[in-house]
Amino acid sequence: MVKASQPRLSLTRDRILFAALDLADTDGVEALTMRRLGDNLGFEAMSLYHHVSNKDDVLDGILDLVLDETHPPSDDGDWMASIRASAISVHRALQRHRWAGAILDTARLRPARLRYMDTLLGRLRAAGFSPVTSFHAYHVLDGFIFGFSRWEADHTYSEDQTSAMAEVFSATIDADTYPHLMEHGEQHFSDGPHQDVSAFDFGLDLILKGLADTLGERP
Repeated sequence: MVKASQPRLSLTRDRILFAALDLADTDGVEALTMRRLGDNLGFEAMSLYHHVSNKDDVLDGILDLVLDETHPPSDDGDWMASIRASAISVHRALQRHRWAGAILDTARLRPARLRYMDTLLGRLRAAGFSPVTSFHAYHVLDGFIFGFSRWEADHTYSEDQTSAMAEVFSATIDADTYPHLMEHGEQHFSDGPHQDVSAFDFGLDLILKGLADTLGERP
């Protein structure tokens, strides 16, 4: 008896966008083409245009999916805790989708990104920062969140790559000439308590504590 084949799932905008998000996460956003996306879904590329306008529409859609995983600072509670939780949510989303930071840092300002920007500025003003201090504090926070996340995405390596880098480092760096760099490099390539600390959280807390000091607060 011949087993009946499973019916092919119909196309929807959501299905296309989630498939595009998976493709960008797996192979990089540069691999995202309408033909490749159609192949992954089992449809001709032209069929996708019944649900999305073009590749730019797809990019906007998957950016919105990434931003849905973040949240702006809450109006409730302590301003530091609110901004910290929001910043961490953005960083975690950019860790999961390492291609997104570079695109969000361009002119593709999505509504959720604009709401985040406005809410962060409003939270700083409500905390008591002047317009001038809020202007600079916003740029420091936003620059750190997105800048660190992009740096992190550019410095993520496989085990084989890390092993090869350790060999090159050991053969290149002389401990007598560069003792502190040697110590730092050995920390990169070894286990220890330093690996349990999030550099992002560490830097974020330094910024927030510095901002709190400008208000005469002690966190």
